[in-house]
Amino acid sequence: MIDHVRDLASVRDATDRLLTAAAELDNAAVAEPSRLPGWSRGHVLAHLARNADALANVLEGRPMYASASTRDADIERDAPRPLDVQLADLRESAARFGETGAAPADWSRTVELRNGVTDSAARVPFRRWVEVDLHHVDLGIGYELEDLPEEFVTREIDFLAERFGGHKDVPSTGLDAGGGQVWTTGGGAEGGPVAVRGSAADLLGWLCGRRDGTGLAVRGGPLPALPPL
Repeated sequence: MIDHVRDLASVRDATDRLLTAAAELDNAAVAEPSRLPGWSRGHVLAHLARNADALANVLEGRPMYASASTRDADIERDAPRPLDVQLADLRESAARFGETGAAPADWSRTVELRNGVTDSAARVPFRRWVEVDLHHVDLGIGYELEDLPEEFVTREIDFLAERFGGHKDVPSTGLDAGGGQVWTTGGGAEGGPVAVRGSAADLLGWLCGRRDGTGLAVRGGPLPALPPL
């Protein structure tokens, strides 16, 4: 069962970790490339700030972004800002999201995100946690997939395995992180079943596009090519 209150607390913890780590940077480091193609660290920080506002919009029944082009333009506008401005914006936008999440609401209601995607309101805090912790990794400042909280890794693998379940381009695939942690995904394409085994961090990295899967052991066919998120 999703506990949105606990997830909101996890979002705060993840945000504090990121702000503390990013505070060690300087303006030159913020302008350097992140691990995301075409994005500087400033782009990542700007995206995180605007995403906090966007998810607050979702919880309050407004469109997540005015448009895709507006979202992209806002990130480009904010990316070159100096570090102190980036951190203040991220801190303030995170506080606004937290205040929205603390307001009395029907957490069982359905909300709309981008591109017509819908979800329960109760899952929005976890979606924000995903944004904060994975993009912390994307900054390339010493926080790695192996440093992510175990609960986070398990839940995000659950989410992504479900997302790719039945996908027309992914054969039936079993995921094994050892220790009894097993998932299935795909199943909509010919071939398989494919068995993929590795650490939970490596499985998550492959599923979310942060690693190429070279750290995984594969049986029953080649490592499936996953569609973009």
